[in-house]
Amino acid sequence: MAMQVTETSAQGLKRDFKVVVPAADLAAKLESQLADMKAKVRINGFRPGKVPTAHIRRLYGKSIMGEVVQEAVNEANRKIVEDNKLRLAGEPKLDIVGGQAEMEQVLEARGDLAFTVAVETLPAFDVGEFTDVAVEKIVVDVPESDVDEAIQRMADQQRAYDDKEGDAPVVAKGDKATIDFVGKIDGEAFEGGSGEGIDLVIGSKSFIPGFEEQIEGMAKGESRTVSVTFPENYAAPRLAGKAAAFDVTVKNVAAPGELAIDDEFAKKFGFETLDAYRAAVRSSIEADMARGARIHTKRALLDALDGRYSFELPQGLVEQEFDGIWRSVTSEQTAAGKSFESEGTTEEKAREEYRKIAERRVRLGLVLAEVGEKAGVKVEEDEMSRALVERIRAFPGQEQALWDYYRKNPEALGEIRAPLFEEKVIDHILSQAKVTERHVTRDELMKMNEDSDAMAA
Repeated sequence: MAMQVTETSAQGLKRDFKVVVPAADLAAKLESQLADMKAKVRINGFRPGKVPTAHIRRLYGKSIMGEVVQEAVNEANRKIVEDNKLRLAGEPKLDIVGGQAEMEQVLEARGDLAFTVAVETLPAFDVGEFTDVAVEKIVVDVPESDVDEAIQRMADQQRAYDDKEGDAPVVAKGDKATIDFVGKIDGEAFEGGSGEGIDLVIGSKSFIPGFEEQIEGMAKGESRTVSVTFPENYAAPRLAGKAAAFDVTVKNVAAPGELAIDDEFAKKFGFETLDAYRAAVRSSIEADMARGARIHTKRALLDALDGRYSFELPQGLVEQEFDGIWRSVTSEQTAAGKSFESEGTTEEKAREEYRKIAERRVRLGLVLAEVGEKAGVKVEEDEMSRALVERIRAFPGQEQALWDYYRKNPEALGEIRAPLFEEKVIDHILSQAKVTERHVTRDELMKMNEDSDAMAA
């Protein structure tokens, strides 16, 4: 199909084009489609192949011309990209010249199809080498005491408890107290702050700091008001940092029974010997620590890369990233009952800060994509299959439906492929960078990542 494509504007990463497809070409394409349809269409009152073309045009003309117009638009977009060797940052934006009235003329094959195409391209930049990039790689040492502690926690979960005898047995450290409680803030009970028949092992640190210590020494049947303060980093933001009072009643007290940590204990977890179980526990801890260390190393590398590159960003990608961040931020605020003012800022300042985060993410995403393309980084099919199986396993009972969904939706598969690709690019860069190892403890790693999360928040 003949068409005239003219570039009308080029500013930075933005390019505008005007496309004109002559009415005669559209009409010729329409006639071809009608002739093809005539041989196939079945209409009551007419023999196959004998339906008058004019009748088919009256019934289906506009619908067919709509398909012809869409084909012309797709062809124009391909031509613009190929002839100008463009790398698009997003989908082209189309605008019909003349609006609805002009479009009606086009659909009736009585007017030229004229439209504008606005595109935004990816920036061109040199990724360079990474031999001068200095990155600290965290290595976590796992002492035997960490393995002992993990096994002891598992043992405590398996431990049997025997009710204490006597008229009013007292709660001691290590005992399991069964309690009822009602939590209040400023005298008002709050959602999620009440419970009945809750088992609490004293010393397990499973409740708010300071709570368990005040239960210790209570007798069965005794009631007491326990005063605590929620941690500043508490999981529920609406409660973080707030003082609360809990009216607690001890319903029962049970003492821990004996539990030997030996080969028989290991068999409860599917291992023949305690040594085999210890090895598995160590391996699990080391894998968990390696994931945490990887987070720190990756952040350090991304910080280094962010300072190396400065180029114009496709604003469409920035807006898309910012919109996603902003929806998440405002949704969390609504759920927590907070506002920008309560967090010591304003919406204007918050938008400015989150836009910077969006720009950083887009910049680093473009850098990693360019590095990966230049290095020929690929995600193999077996890697995709393993990742897909792992994702599907998280939804037991829905495996087949999810498998079909991902196989039929390339965009959904792309969401699985993207992080795999990114990790492989990170490894490629680290293989060239100056990497120095730093050995830390588990607690040091957790503190490092908490600090990094706080700075990113």
